[in-house]
Amino acid sequence: MGKVTSTPLLFQSKLVCFSLLYLFTSLFLALYTSLSQTKCLFRSSPFDPIQSPLFSYPPNYGEHKYAIPTQRKSCSSPVYFSDYWKVLKEIQNLCKNSSWNSSVLRYMQGKSETFGGSFSTQNRISYFVHYNESTEIPCGFLKKFPVSDSDRTAMEECRGLVVVSAIFNDHDKIRQPKGIGSKTLENVCFFMFIDEITLKGFYQHHLIPEKSENYKIGAWRVVKVLSKGLYKNPAMNGVIPKYLVHRLFPNAKFSIWVDAKMQLMVDPLLLIHTLVVNEKADMAISKHPYYVHTMEEAMETARWKKWWDVDGLKRQMETYCENGLLPWTPDKLPYPSDVPDSALILRKHGLRSNLFSCLLFNEMEAFNPRDQLAFAYVRDLMSPRLKLNMFSVEVFEQIAVEYRHNLKPGVGTSGGESKGGPKTKKTKRAGNDLLYVNGSCCSKCQRYLLEMWGESPG
Repeated sequence: MGKVTSTPLLFQSKLVCFSLLYLFTSLFLALYTSLSQTKCLFRSSPFDPIQSPLFSYPPNYGEHKYAIPTQRKSCSSPVYFSDYWKVLKEIQNLCKNSSWNSSVLRYMQGKSETFGGSFSTQNRISYFVHYNESTEIPCGFLKKFPVSDSDRTAMEECRGLVVVSAIFNDHDKIRQPKGIGSKTLENVCFFMFIDEITLKGFYQHHLIPEKSENYKIGAWRVVKVLSKGLYKNPAMNGVIPKYLVHRLFPNAKFSIWVDAKMQLMVDPLLLIHTLVVNEKADMAISKHPYYVHTMEEAMETARWKKWWDVDGLKRQMETYCENGLLPWTPDKLPYPSDVPDSALILRKHGLRSNLFSCLLFNEMEAFNPRDQLAFAYVRDLMSPRLKLNMFSVEVFEQIAVEYRHNLKPGVGTSGGESKGGPKTKKTKRAGNDLLYVNGSCCSKCQRYLLEMWGESPG
């Protein structure tokens, strides 16, 4: 008789086979999900990223020390990226479009004691409604922005997408973007603005040679700003490239601002295409991870001493309450929040986004460089309305990695101190609270606070 072979008992049941298949598939998907670092980001096809490091740092620099871990393990609104080569071609075609800025802003010219002109509240408000193209908008540069002629020329020659950051007062480390496509450095400008104190730190770490005239660190062209002629507060000097990028780069069509504490993890062309172009937005910015109302951010600014003049914060909020700022409600949709995380700002340069940036800069010069406090006030009251894409926090945490600042004992924060400069300013308390005046009703922000708390103003 021939040899009889029998099927193992384990595989005689179809039910058992399907169960095993389901088990191993589930385990694989669970493992993939737990290990995936881009749960919120999806590309339709791979592209050819640059594999080699953009810059070789000295071992003692520590550019990747003290990353802040993220807490969110799920994503409710993933972002889908188009093919890199398609995006590259589309952005190139958009940037070549000669009719890009059919309506442009005219900017106020002249000279002033301050860079922005220090306009009064009513004067600033008078520019919020803009439909007359002949009206000149105050937008900084009433003093010369002190950079070299070669840097100024390079800034004017940037005609597509520019990525901008700044380090003042040696507050952060310079980090290279990751996930850059093979053609991105040929089509995107990267500019890092620094002051003399930061430059000295770069010399000490041998990031750049001391005798060089044009500084370059990896992807970044480093621009030295002579801060002596600008603001005493280093944070306010950083606001200039952050919000007046359209004036520093007058021929750029798109821009991405990246706080120096952040490291980009996704190609900037993909970000602009997905978050701005596809959304038909003037600007894209993340929602704040915790706050929805401007007043919440103001209270935290005072509580955590992010700005030393608490009485000034109170005056700022009362000014905004008096002139129309309201807490966030569903009536403000499609704006999902009044408070952004402004560490990453993506813009299409045009009338609405440029006007918003100018108006916001004027508010920061009037009060303080805490841009989140004036954000909703300007956005809600300006006209024409800003087309804003406020994307989810989960997406923001996948786009960039956040690191801790270079703060050391005795070095100040946004209160205007500098290394070796003025001592840390003493916190200036508010004279009265925001709800009552001298213990009796009512302050200018009473209606705002009661509505925020869900109570009737009576």
